Amino acid sequence: MAIKQGDTVPTATFTTMGENGPAPMSTDDLFSGKRVVLFAVPGAFTPTCSAKHLPGFTEHADAIKAKGVDAIAATSVNDVFVMDAWGKQSGADGVHMLADGNGEFAKAVGLTMDASGFGMGERSQRYAMVVNDGVVEQLFVEGPGEFKVSSAEHVLDNL
Repeated sequence: MAIKQGDTVPTATFTTMGENGPAPMSTDDLFSGKRVVLFAVPGAFTPTCSAKHLPGFTEHADAIKAKGVDAIAATSVNDVFVMDAWGKQSGADGVHMLADGNGEFAKAVGLTMDASGFGMGERSQRYAMVVNDGVVEQLFVEGPGEFKVSSAEHVLDNL
């Protein structure tokens, strides 16, 4: 069953690129005591994700944070090296790039999709959520093939 507004975010561990290489980041580290916008994409470097999703959050990061958001994070079922390279190539300095390499978080929140038809296996659905101290305040899940409600602009309009 998919996570919904009012639910507590399940415990999971992402991997992020730290100063000394890959480092774990738990959901507690990310969400505890903070208001965070987390958005998920089916794949780093994929067309919509690279051309619209990540750039939107990078472009609107200051405006989003001005609405009381402490951090913005992107996640995908990709390894930490891909997520790090994608963030650097995209100039996503204000966005935490979180690898969900085995899809642990995507499964825990019930927002996976089968992208095996594209040779990508099980991936995360495209969505955005606002999490306040570990509790889902708002959740915007896209329909198949859509890019509307999880955009930075839509999230910003709803903060």
